[in-house]
Amino acid sequence: MTASATESGAKRSFTVCAGEATGDRIRLSVYDMLIGTVYTPRAFFYRETLDGEALRASLGRTLRHFPVLSGRMKKDPDGGLSVLCDDSGVRFVEAQASVPMPDYGPRRTAKKGLDRYLSHAMPFWVVDRDTPLFTVKLTHMKGGGSILGLTMNHAVGDGSSYMSFLEAWSHEHRGLGYAKPNHDRGVIDALGAPASGDTLTGSLTGSAHLTVTGRGQKTAFVGRALRGTFGGVTTVTTRFTAAELTAMKDAAMADLAGTDRWVSTNDALTAHLWKVLGALRDRPDSSVERLGLIADFRSFLGAAVPDDYWGNAVTNTRPGMTAAELRSRPLGEIAAAIRAGYAENTEERIREEAAFLCAERDAGRLKRVMTTMGLDAFDNTIAINNWSKLPFYRIDFGQGAPFWYDFSPIPIPWTVHIAPTPADQDGGRDVHIALPRDQARALQEPSWVGRFHRYADSGQAFPLTFVAAG
Repeated sequence: MTASATESGAKRSFTVCAGEATGDRIRLSVYDMLIGTVYTPRAFFYRETLDGEALRASLGRTLRHFPVLSGRMKKDPDGGLSVLCDDSGVRFVEAQASVPMPDYGPRRTAKKGLDRYLSHAMPFWVVDRDTPLFTVKLTHMKGGGSILGLTMNHAVGDGSSYMSFLEAWSHEHRGLGYAKPNHDRGVIDALGAPASGDTLTGSLTGSAHLTVTGRGQKTAFVGRALRGTFGGVTTVTTRFTAAELTAMKDAAMADLAGTDRWVSTNDALTAHLWKVLGALRDRPDSSVERLGLIADFRSFLGAAVPDDYWGNAVTNTRPGMTAAELRSRPLGEIAAAIRAGYAENTEERIREEAAFLCAERDAGRLKRVMTTMGLDAFDNTIAINNWSKLPFYRIDFGQGAPFWYDFSPIPIPWTVHIAPTPADQDGGRDVHIALPRDQARALQEPSWVGRFHRYADSGQAFPLTFVAAG
């Protein structure tokens, strides 16, 4: 590991390198390119103070197995993107705060002002620039405790890859073993090859979950998203306890009694959220309501995409029903529809989707492709990103697990993130919901807490916490 440093007052900035460069040029896959060069911020909050010097040393050692993260993004002659694994390094900022650690949690999220705990990189200043693809900011709070703020360029890895890197780093720090990642992006091209071999580009559909945008359509979407960052969207956070989730699943299974159908706890929670948010939208009975189910497709493809594949491997399905059906159908039937939606992620469908993306790339149109789920975010789709199995509360650098995890306010409305809770909460879920300002204002009415927490014991429902973007 090598690290160079600069100092400014109570802040020091380092460039952390692995100390060795493979020189490989890893071409980004079509799924990487679909995401774009945005950064995803995450912050972990620790009661005990972390050792910055030791973290930089273990980070450098971990980067030897993740050379993409210490590389730089380059444009290919055909307009594609690659990462040159030249070990240019990761930015690591260490700072001292003048205030004590707030008591963050579902009743007091860290979303407002989270930027002060992050070291940002400009997403539009990445390609062919000396811009790091991963940044760290370690802030030590007055009186003890540390906040570890991280950003990763989404084009190099999805949420599962992000967290597998952080878990590897924490294991390296504590001298534990961990699985080494597979950086072979060629598996994605191979995934699409069988489906595209006998099919003309124009006949590939992307399974209706991908859209080639028209003139100005993508720009209009970006504009609406930017307006969300300036206060048009509010993130609402609440916690569902383990007992509440059990009651919810029991209710769903009771609705399905005698049908031989089964749903999971996450299916039941997703169904409940869809029903409540559908009621909040209050659209006409005949309106079509869509639920965008974001899914990691590694688990659906067996050996075609190995479990240790490190990159973007995310797709989505969009079950739908009318607003009247969403209001009237019992929880169990909604949960069963959600489970059937996830089951649409067959190997055949994902191969066809990959072939569609590869064909659009080869035709020079990939920049115009967007997920239909994303395009419909402002109209008829609620997007669910279930992170409940990711190891947020296992990122332990020797001073204990974090007591809270958070991320910046979501600029895209009708987006839901389901996260795990700390180990001492015994299997609950923290839910973060991005809503347009008017709908968020409507939730100030106390009766909505009762709607969200109808399966909680009396007096034990968590409140709704509101934070506006911007």
